[in-house]
Amino acid sequence: MIKLPFRLALLPIAVSAAIPLMLAGCNDDGDDSSPVAEMNVKPTFVAGAISEKSYDGSSDDLLTAGLGKTGIGGSAPVSADPSNPTATELRRLAIYNNYRALIDYSANGGYGSLYGPNVDSNGVATTGEGKIAGSEHIAYSDDGSGKQNVTLMVQVPATFNSSAPCIVTATSSGSRGIYGAIGTAGDWGLKHGCAVAYTDKGSGNGVHDLATDKVNQQDGRLVSASTAASSAIFRTNLSSTELASFNTAFPNRVAYKHAHSQQNPEKDWGKNTLQAVEFAFYVLNEKYGTAINGGKTRSLKPDNTLVIASSVSNGGGAALAAAEQDTQGLIDGIAVAEPNAQPGANAGLTIKQGASVVATHSKPLIDYFTYANLYQPCAALSAAAGGGTALAAAFWPAAYTKSAQNRCSALRNQGMITGDTLEAQADAALAKLNAYGWQSETNFFQQSHFRFATNSIAVTYVNTYGRFSVADNICGFSFANTNATGDVIAQVANTTAALFGTGNGVPPTSGINIVYNDSVGGAKLDFLSVSPTSGLADFAFDGALCLRSLVTGKHAVTGATLTGTQKTQSDRVIAGINEVQLTANLHGKPTVIVAGRNDTLVPVNHAARAYVGKNQLLEGTASNVRYYEVLNAQHFDTFIAFGSLLGYDTRVVPLHVYFNQAMDLMWAKLKNNVALPASQVVRTTPRAASTEALTKANVPAISANPKLADQISFSNASLTIPD
Repeated sequence: MIKLPFRLALLPIAVSAAIPLMLAGCNDDGDDSSPVAEMNVKPTFVAGAISEKSYDGSSDDLLTAGLGKTGIGGSAPVSADPSNPTATELRRLAIYNNYRALIDYSANGGYGSLYGPNVDSNGVATTGEGKIAGSEHIAYSDDGSGKQNVTLMVQVPATFNSSAPCIVTATSSGSRGIYGAIGTAGDWGLKHGCAVAYTDKGSGNGVHDLATDKVNQQDGRLVSASTAASSAIFRTNLSSTELASFNTAFPNRVAYKHAHSQQNPEKDWGKNTLQAVEFAFYVLNEKYGTAINGGKTRSLKPDNTLVIASSVSNGGGAALAAAEQDTQGLIDGIAVAEPNAQPGANAGLTIKQGASVVATHSKPLIDYFTYANLYQPCAALSAAAGGGTALAAAFWPAAYTKSAQNRCSALRNQGMITGDTLEAQADAALAKLNAYGWQSETNFFQQSHFRFATNSIAVTYVNTYGRFSVADNICGFSFANTNATGDVIAQVANTTAALFGTGNGVPPTSGINIVYNDSVGGAKLDFLSVSPTSGLADFAFDGALCLRSLVTGKHAVTGATLTGTQKTQSDRVIAGINEVQLTANLHGKPTVIVAGRNDTLVPVNHAARAYVGKNQLLEGTASNVRYYEVLNAQHFDTFIAFGSLLGYDTRVVPLHVYFNQAMDLMWAKLKNNVALPASQVVRTTPRAASTEALTKANVPAISANPKLADQISFSNASLTIPD
């Protein structure tokens, strides 16, 4: 569908609706028939009722749940009855945690001055709290089975102008719930008066506590699975008999939606994002369409409404997938940051940084994660990676250092690294990671990523790609609460009741940890478990080898083709991986992608660079993609707020600054046809200490006319990134 020139398309709704009627009255042939108004119809994928609530922008609001800039930057809100929090309390807690999860929420890090609720659409820090009035509409997308129950939400700010309508997508990052992009695309869209179309993309924060048989309702409240029935965010497919049997064999375990829904939701992330846009059009037309014949006209349509597909991380990948799949002309432009963009086979592409050719690139996410899961803990002990001292003892106790040393020994004993000393082994492990696509700029961050992310993603994504049930206990892993010694315990009732507001959808999260069932002596927290083959506490090395083998289809040590049950499981995992690879065909839509060179979670060589390169190979001169690679920036801005405890504060700047710039650039392009700047490297300057305030001098703007030495180029199937 070709959209009208934007300004011409944006006639006042009342006027545009009247035009067909006026024209009908001017027929020269005497035909008195009038065009039938196009009626607004609820999309068929919307299952069940649509929840609608209005917020006054004072006691409660769309962006901060009434907390404002001060509350978001302060202590977490508390429920009156922690054992039974209300839907309102859970929403407030979810918005608080999700907003903070994607930004550096420290004042010196830029919160409240460069970004945050009080920073207006022009980037000016105001003295207000940044609360935004409007309405919020929530529904499920489902096929009638209740097994999908993809949450959709549309927020319509009171400043929405139906004469100049706009929609911004805010697909959740990671495996977060419906408010997972509130602090990024949600924040930007609401401030610009746009309706914001959210989705948790079917992998959102839904838990099933198997011991108590309780699940989350759509509003987050924890109820019995029988009460929730098919309206639960997630419940397992286990029958009552199967559940009882599993609880006997593996007591006090939980299931999580992303890992255990058996839907491989990632294959539909693009579709879900498009559904969110369609749902937004329905909601908007119910609000602003003309009342006629007991319904509303469909006055706001793709040809008169500006739509930006946006978000970060997994949400950014979903926005790209949506643009690839957009056959209805819903999306005008794309602006994403640090996207999990899996470009699939990319053999024809060469990536260079300076004069050096990148040896390994364009690997699927679970490929490089299961690789990292093997080598990261040993690599962290290398002097080039901080020597295992990147984290404070609060996050990395002495027992973990011993496990890391044992992991080095286990790798050496299996012939997977060389070296006769611990130092040499650690250096060898780090060299493995660098050769597999991680920039040297990521070396310091390897330890923290293993501590907080790598093992959780490896376990979750192998499960989801293989569409495994929680009862499968793939590679000996399960989810449960654990005590100080790593033993499985029952869920803490108050913690579980609040999971909708505190959890991120990927254990370990909010008291739910990864457990290695096969640990010597019985099930144990994976970080304290003892591998059967080595007899050592080595971060469940046997389990890590198993995960890697299922991804590659070959034994992780010997390289032999898998057989039997492992072969069957591996085939399922590989089939799931193949379902989620992207095409990089954006159909010439204007697109801005920003990523940090220090991204250790989603390395640029496997994601942003690889996707941009494939797009250039495919679209050539028809491509409208711009890529901005930010030096001294990485995936987890929130880690910067921990200061010296994690060591991010003096090494990186917040990438969120550049997400906002990407959105501003796309807005200017679509509204006023301002040319997008050339692809470039952006050179930033980290602070010397947490006590220093981040200023615009630390984070210079993307240049409208970048120096030749900073420009990213593509020619002869080669993407070249300046050093």
